[in-house]
Amino acid sequence: METLSLAAIQRQLGKLNENLEGTAWVIEDNKLHKEFMFGNFIQAFGFMTQVAIIAESMNHHPEWFNVYKKVIVDLTTHEAGGITELDFELASKMANI
Repeated sequence: METLSLAAIQRQLGKLNENLEGTAWVIEDNKLHKEFMFGNFIQAFGFMTQVAIIAESMNHHPEWFNVYKKVIVDLTTHEAGGITELDFELASKMANI
């Protein structure tokens, strides 16, 4: 899988953030980045559990961090050395949860 050009990343980012509630996806440290806030720890953990099942089926796993009701997500395709279509696909699935 090849990394996306900056122009392609910006196009995909615009699509991903259309009609989005909450904070937008951004590029941070050459990774697709977003902070999700939930009502409590159980909701945050439930989100992570749902994403884990999807990520495993895609064989594409997020870098993430959880404290109480916040989940911080960074997506990159390590094998490609940057952001690929796979990262946007997983981000889109996360947005639908």
